[in-house]
Amino acid sequence: MLRRGRRFLPSRPPRRRAKPHPEPAAESPPTYTRDVVRRATAILRDHPWSAARPLLLSLPGLTWDSHTVARVLKTHPPLHKAFLFFRLAAAASPAFRHDRFTYTSMLHLLGEAGRVPAMLRLLAEMLRAGVAPDAATFTTVMHWLARAGDVDGAMRVWAEMKARSRPTVVSYTACVKILFDAGRAAEARSVFGEMVAEGLRPTCKTYTVLIEHLADAGKFEATLEIMNKMQEAGVEPDKALCNILVQKCSRAGETSVMTHILQYMKEHFIVLRRPIFLEALGALKASGDSDELLREVNPHLSYEGIECDPILSDQGYITDRSTILYLLAAKNWSAIGQMISEMASRNVQMETSILSDVIEVSCADCRPSCGLTVMRYCLRVGNELEKSAYSSLLGQYIRNGSFDLILEIAEGLIKSGCNLGTYLSSVLILRLGYAGHSAYAVHLFRLLTTEKNVVTYTALMNAYFQAGKVDSALDLLTQMRSTGISACSGTYEVLIHGLQKTGHRRELEHYRKERMDMQWHLQYRDQCSTEESLCNHLFCGLHG
Repeated sequence: MLRRGRRFLPSRPPRRRAKPHPEPAAESPPTYTRDVVRRATAILRDHPWSAARPLLLSLPGLTWDSHTVARVLKTHPPLHKAFLFFRLAAAASPAFRHDRFTYTSMLHLLGEAGRVPAMLRLLAEMLRAGVAPDAATFTTVMHWLARAGDVDGAMRVWAEMKARSRPTVVSYTACVKILFDAGRAAEARSVFGEMVAEGLRPTCKTYTVLIEHLADAGKFEATLEIMNKMQEAGVEPDKALCNILVQKCSRAGETSVMTHILQYMKEHFIVLRRPIFLEALGALKASGDSDELLREVNPHLSYEGIECDPILSDQGYITDRSTILYLLAAKNWSAIGQMISEMASRNVQMETSILSDVIEVSCADCRPSCGLTVMRYCLRVGNELEKSAYSSLLGQYIRNGSFDLILEIAEGLIKSGCNLGTYLSSVLILRLGYAGHSAYAVHLFRLLTTEKNVVTYTALMNAYFQAGKVDSALDLLTQMRSTGISACSGTYEVLIHGLQKTGHRRELEHYRKERMDMQWHLQYRDQCSTEESLCNHLFCGLHG
């Protein structure tokens, strides 16, 4: 095969050197409107107008448009220089014309400063310039006229607004408030009905105006009805409304209505301002009502009014108490457990009511470990809990089947001097017996002092029978009788069922005859004791 010579191959094109790319020029940092507005406001505040004018005209990034001018005016610069800036904006750029936004901002500044005549002249100028006012403009003018005492003038503006534009819910709310404040309640209710007829949905501010008027009139029950209706309509009361209503209740001494509001605030994590908290605290003290709920709602102010107590006014105690209340509201059980463990190591005491609430709420939330930590802490520092607290904890562990913890809790309570009561003691022994822990049941029975009666004896007999210890059950019956305690119908029910189950026929017949004799003698007795009634209620019919 012949090889083709190189002269027959096509020639390669010459290589071209790549041209170096020019380095991109450094981009200037972007200019944001908020930065321009902040610099313009600083110039107006810090310089006289003679120096501020050239600085504004040469300010980098300042574009003379409606948005920027209105933003500068809304920062509330000094009134005189704000008005000169308003005039400068119209002269600085031939393409710029004031619109309803810049006019409304300037009208608000004049009204806020009490310059009502100047505000009205600027409104007339706006109309001559052919700028149509909107609902926000009319609402601003109406509000400041009413604040200046010219309610009739404000109502004329309201009529003009309805003729020129459609009022918003903000406009209706402002008009209703003006009329209520002026004592024209009938007209205010008519305007509110008109707003609803227009299909406008009242806001929280609208409801606040209505509730404030009802509270001023002393109709506090009606305020609660309005609050319920606004929640049904999907509008939740805010912090401002709750503070206003609590203050009105405090001044009128309506502590029952205040309690409903505080409960709502607790559920929605709303707090009071300090002056209103102090007013509410004074009202509760004057009426003799408890201030516990008020302090729970406002853990950051819970130390107010208790400085006279050297323990409660301690800053460490205040911090621990406030933190536990906050964590309890947030149901942060692990954090509460760590705090309680640390307090136990420092031997710091805490209010019994708070600790009882922690145990009950943690058990209701299926987190009994936190409640157990609190229980151990109370036994260590000597705090006596409410009965409902340890009953909740014992009930939770009974349902979980943690019988070793049940015995630990009951033993700690009894040794600390707590009286479990006949019913709770007998139920615990009964549950331990059915769970196959007769040794635990015997140990608990031996710990009892005043609760050894026919109910607890019968419960332990039942535990012995469940474990198959017939001789121990019969020995316990003999011991019970030797202490002067007679058997009742519930006791015989347990004895007969246990003997029948284990096949002890001779003893079974003996105790059946005893029961018949007892029942025959019962008909001549007027009434049985409380322990016998409880025993019969627990054990008669227990085995079907």
